[in-house]
Amino acid sequence: MRRKNAAVLSSIIAVCVLLTACSGGQAERSGSPNNGQELIYATAKDINDMNPHLYPGSMPAQGMVYESLVENTKEGIKPLLAESWDISEDGKVYTFHLRKNVTFHDGEPFNAEAVKLNIEAVQRNAEKHAWIKLSTKIVSCSVIDEDTVELVLSEPYYPALEELSMTRPYVFLSPKDFKNGETKDGVNGYHGTGPYKLAEHQTEQYAVFEANDHYWGGAPAIKKITAKVLPAGETTFLALQKGEVNFVFTDDRGTDSIDIEAMNSLADSGDYQLVRSEPMNTKMIVANSSASSPVKETAVREALWHAVDRETIRKQIFSGTESAAHTLFAPNVNYAKVDLAKRDFDLEKAKTILENAGWQLRDGGEIRMKDGAPLAMKLYYDVNSSSQKSQAEYIQSTAKQIGMQLELIGEESASIANRRSTGDYDLLFNQTWGLAYDPQSTIAAFTSEASYLHTTSGIANAEELYEKIEQVMVSSDDETRKALYKDILTIVHDEAVFIPITNGSVTVVAPKGLKGISFKQTQFELPFEQMAFE
Repeated sequence: MRRKNAAVLSSIIAVCVLLTACSGGQAERSGSPNNGQELIYATAKDINDMNPHLYPGSMPAQGMVYESLVENTKEGIKPLLAESWDISEDGKVYTFHLRKNVTFHDGEPFNAEAVKLNIEAVQRNAEKHAWIKLSTKIVSCSVIDEDTVELVLSEPYYPALEELSMTRPYVFLSPKDFKNGETKDGVNGYHGTGPYKLAEHQTEQYAVFEANDHYWGGAPAIKKITAKVLPAGETTFLALQKGEVNFVFTDDRGTDSIDIEAMNSLADSGDYQLVRSEPMNTKMIVANSSASSPVKETAVREALWHAVDRETIRKQIFSGTESAAHTLFAPNVNYAKVDLAKRDFDLEKAKTILENAGWQLRDGGEIRMKDGAPLAMKLYYDVNSSSQKSQAEYIQSTAKQIGMQLELIGEESASIANRRSTGDYDLLFNQTWGLAYDPQSTIAAFTSEASYLHTTSGIANAEELYEKIEQVMVSSDDETRKALYKDILTIVHDEAVFIPITNGSVTVVAPKGLKGISFKQTQFELPFEQMAFE
């Protein structure tokens, strides 16, 4: 059976590889010529609205321009725009001591008044930020003096610093960019305090970022970064070969502009290097438990879980660069080392589960039926991700072997995100939010209509799940948190609403001579300011 599945997958991938090889091999290789001052990266989507208090914008681009009070690192929370902070004994009051002599890109001073203005603007648009629990805990933000600000919460909230460190929304925009004291209805400009400033933007064509020579952390060595909008796949591959772009990386939807075969080809040319991060996220299929289709049944979701051949996917589609995932979070995520029942790839077990749940094959049919309805569902994938498309086609082929019909629909990432928030889906590809956000942010999103409420609201013990999520977020005791996270992860695992596939990483394809390539915990940003050409 496994040989048959591998053969099906090989035929799916072969066409993509052939197309890439045929055109790519004839392109003139000019490597990545540049003057040592510029990176040009390919992106499948425009940077969009760079307002950091809203969500349409490109997170990698926003990460160059804006900064938060603190930074989430491997070693824990570190200072950024705040040099230090104090937390009251009751865990409700955070006093931040700000870095001095920092200015926004337009010359405006960064100070306590600017912090207050930005945080209050975010809070006045609280409905938009319901996914981030900190937004529901902030009572006030007060200026103590020019370099000191006080943040008061309604109750202790252990992930407060982690959520203040995120790429958005608690980052800082110049007061001159506000419209009538607000940012929720648009802004006048995009001036942050970060190492790069937005210099030019041609919608759906390119965006140019120039080094902030007055950056408080020191002027970046790379003086210019251009984000060039190109279709993912062969077009981007040819542009890399010709030197029209010289840098690509996994985007903020977890998709790569070129496939593994193309990446390896570029590395083999000697002009480029591949750099991969440690596991950052879990790539998965999200199942809508509140849908009116067969996916609302736990048995159907569990059967699909057993029909996903993770080993073949990781070997054939990801060329062994990712590991098979059997739980929602990788073991390197805090609080995620929980003993959960492993569901291996097992088509016979999947068939038995479906038959016991009343889904039967009748009259020689290929699709199971129950109460006159077929076992048919829609699976949405990102049209710009070649790996998601290949995974979808392969899972479709194995699901068919258990009598399950999956209709595959490719859409833009924004459309898929909208489906997730409105509940207009059966199944869709997604990923956890990454090391800096997990487990707290992904789990908090179980209760958010903008994220995973439709995924979790249809399960039998949804109310118990939500209650435990509320408890874990305010718990000040580490052992209590461990116990609550264990219960939360067990509930969603038993209900099979998040079907894991692989543990994903961020991949960078860069010029051979580029040094200082590293990764942030957020997975959505890269520290370009640390990079330099030899």
